[in-house]
Amino acid sequence: MSDKKQPSTSDEQAMADEWASALEDQEATGGSGVDDVWAQAMAEQGDTPDTPDVEAVGLNELVDDARPMGPNDNPDLDVILDIPVSLSMEVGSTEIAIRNLLQLSQGSVIELDRMAGEPLDVRVNGTLIAHGEVVVVNDRFGIRLTDVVSPSERIRKLR
Repeated sequence: MSDKKQPSTSDEQAMADEWASALEDQEATGGSGVDDVWAQAMAEQGDTPDTPDVEAVGLNELVDDARPMGPNDNPDLDVILDIPVSLSMEVGSTEIAIRNLLQLSQGSVIELDRMAGEPLDVRVNGTLIAHGEVVVVNDRFGIRLTDVVSPSERIRKLR
């Protein structure tokens, strides 16, 4: 008894014959593989492949880690440059019980986890990007950045 299954209908037999013929043609013409057979079959049916011709490039050609990207290196970057983000400064934080929260009133003092004189956290959309100190500019508060988190460190923290 043979392990090979015989086609049960004439359609399956015809398809098997077409494949066998295509494989024989490939061997006879020294074809380069399944892609040639597929393209030939598509051409016989009047269809064209959906994928355009693309040039293969190595990964090192796409990214150059040796130099930082400038604003003109990627014109698509202009699309996102005007998107607003939320910038906030965090003086400190603490945890208190709801009972104590409900007892707060005007004049209450809440002790924070940060020492006086320590730099504030500067966050963009909740992600730490820098540390800084409070300054006054034209009767308004501002912040002078003292330490900026590197872009690679920011990306690492997002993952």
